[in-house]
Amino acid sequence: MALLEKIQNKSAKIGVIGLGYVGLPLAVEKAKAGYTVLGFDIQEEKVDKVNKGINYIGDVVTSELEDIVRDGKLSATTDYDRIRECDAIMICVPTPLNKYKQPDLSFVINSTNEVAKRMKKDTLIVLESTTYPGTTEEVMLPILEQNGYKVGEDFFLAFSPERVDPGNLVYKTKNTPKVVGGVTEKCTMHAKSLYERVLNAEVFTVSSPKEAEMSKILENSFRIVNIAFINEMAILAKKMNINIWQVIDAAATKPFGFMPFYPGPGVGGHCIPIDPFYLTYKAREYDYHTRLIELAGEINDYMPEYVVERLMDILNNNKKCLNGAKILMLGVSYKNDIDDLRESPSLKVLEQLESKKANVLIHDPYVKQFKYKDHLYTTIDLTKEILNESDAVIITTGHKKVDYEFVAKNANIVFDTRNATKHIKDKYPQKIILI
Repeated sequence: MALLEKIQNKSAKIGVIGLGYVGLPLAVEKAKAGYTVLGFDIQEEKVDKVNKGINYIGDVVTSELEDIVRDGKLSATTDYDRIRECDAIMICVPTPLNKYKQPDLSFVINSTNEVAKRMKKDTLIVLESTTYPGTTEEVMLPILEQNGYKVGEDFFLAFSPERVDPGNLVYKTKNTPKVVGGVTEKCTMHAKSLYERVLNAEVFTVSSPKEAEMSKILENSFRIVNIAFINEMAILAKKMNINIWQVIDAAATKPFGFMPFYPGPGVGGHCIPIDPFYLTYKAREYDYHTRLIELAGEINDYMPEYVVERLMDILNNNKKCLNGAKILMLGVSYKNDIDDLRESPSLKVLEQLESKKANVLIHDPYVKQFKYKDHLYTTIDLTKEILNESDAVIITTGHKKVDYEFVAKNANIVFDTRNATKHIKDKYPQKIILI
């Protein structure tokens, strides 16, 4: 039976390499759609949890995971020899930057090598990991053709960028539109056919993997530039004694030509602080420097330092020194209402505070323990005594589970970098200070 027919009648077995924030939700949706799905991961702990129906990703519904595992529609393994069983393989592995902000494609390359050793003819391979334009055709394709297979005939290769937004209550994997670009028209057709049978959203096709790869970079470069712009406006507004939050709200009343972005202690998550620098890296091959993206990165990277400088000024105005001060941080995850610490600017604020000899306590309703720079941190419960004893409270993540009125009522100083206290600020004007 031809692959396209298997995809259409859902007899195709789907492999998903990488069972993290992207891979596990994708595997679950494919299994819910009726496909038999086999997940691959090098971490035995994740594999064991999946096989027991234990959920570890916030965007996955635990009961749905339990059901599809029980019904035999989803299982996981560390044995890459089982790639031979798969008719379609989705690669959802990390694509980090190294310390020099250069792309690290080792996970993609290693996964592609594992697939190339074992894949059979008439297999669909789709890369979902965010990367620079050209990766699918310049890095993956030569590896996959080493065994003599020809793309578009013996196997099908495409790129479809993940669009995961952890904690988003409206848009999940199931209902977020998909972009697909194949190496050939047949590649695009096969990938599109699969996603159309899994998602309740449009599957938009482009003419090649490069356009699909570039689309994801464009999305996140748009965000990093606009976040940097509003962070710079916040710094200027403070110097001019202007409330930047009121300015944004006022500008947002315009029904056209403006989209609100909000300042904060920096940018976090796997995408926004990382993806644009894949483009910066690739642009140098064409003797072009993406100056705006690089400048945006510099501004956003400065924000944790700026936040700590502001806190030092706030303490100084209250005749206190940051060295030895008791500081309570509210939130370590990179955005509100999730437990994801990847590239969190809160961690950089923590590092800055400790480097200046502050005594830092942390409360985060979603994170009980975490490791950062080889140090294990344990978060604490929020109590009246802790708030009273703190020289300052700094809100670094605006979790909705935190009772900010309780915080403001019992704290001495509240430095709010997220505008989480916007509904109560007027009740405590002497205590609450905004970024």
